[in-house]
Amino acid sequence: MLKKHLFLAVLVTLVWGVNFPLTKLGLRSIDPFVLTGIRFALAALPLVFFIKRPAVKFSYVAAYGFIFGLGMWGVINYGIQVGVSPGIASLLIQLSVFFTLGWGVVLFKEKIRPAQMAGALLALIGLTGIMSIQEGNHAVLGVMLIVLSALAWSVGNVIIKKSGVQEIFAFMVWASLFPPIPLFLTAWLMHGSAAFEGLATSLDLTAILPILFQVYLATHFAYWGWNSLLKAYPLSTVAPLSLLIPVFGITSSMLIIGERISTPNLICIAIIIAGLAAGLYRRRPAPDYAYR
Repeated sequence: MLKKHLFLAVLVTLVWGVNFPLTKLGLRSIDPFVLTGIRFALAALPLVFFIKRPAVKFSYVAAYGFIFGLGMWGVINYGIQVGVSPGIASLLIQLSVFFTLGWGVVLFKEKIRPAQMAGALLALIGLTGIMSIQEGNHAVLGVMLIVLSALAWSVGNVIIKKSGVQEIFAFMVWASLFPPIPLFLTAWLMHGSAAFEGLATSLDLTAILPILFQVYLATHFAYWGWNSLLKAYPLSTVAPLSLLIPVFGITSSMLIIGERISTPNLICIAIIIAGLAAGLYRRRPAPDYAYR
């Protein structure tokens, strides 16, 4: 992978990592599905009126919007609300790496290099280690929800790859049209009108800043960058880069909302980074891919 693309990947994973504790701040006063619905409504509007629809089958746009908005982020936010800490959520979502590598082999006939297999094993050891040494009992439902969202993310990666979309930013804007109504409907089905009561007064600075961060950095910028990398490189090359998200997620959770990180956790994070480095290593130079 070219250095400029690697830098982009690190910047994207930094934004996504910081997004987890900021989401926790927003969830203190807003229903998780309502919060997610507001995020995607603002990600789509008003830009959708000024940006031309991407030149791909509309079914790809709609499918990605539903899976990405409701299946991934709606579920993640609900999982955090029911008891999974933001740092652990940023960790569990990395199961998508292994799902995505599997899709790459099955659907795109990609080959996993020995270095990638070794890197995946190291990363899995690190992920398992962090999960096993966490203090406190996280809700089983919450953990299952985050795993489900990881699967949804991997499916979203496949949709991007299958669509062959070139207009990545336009794709994200148009896809963001589809999650809000299902998300608001889910909130109403689960909690009735209570999910929306007091919403205006709940939108204080602690809620507004995370929403703006999610819309313009975590959605517009980060998914433009990530999906651009998916367009330019094999799934098996891009997917392992997301293993940096828990590194940034756990660190920023410690700084922003006071989560504690122990020495064993630091050791496991170092193992994850070692796995990532092993997975990216190549003896021969990578092809000079380019994206627009």
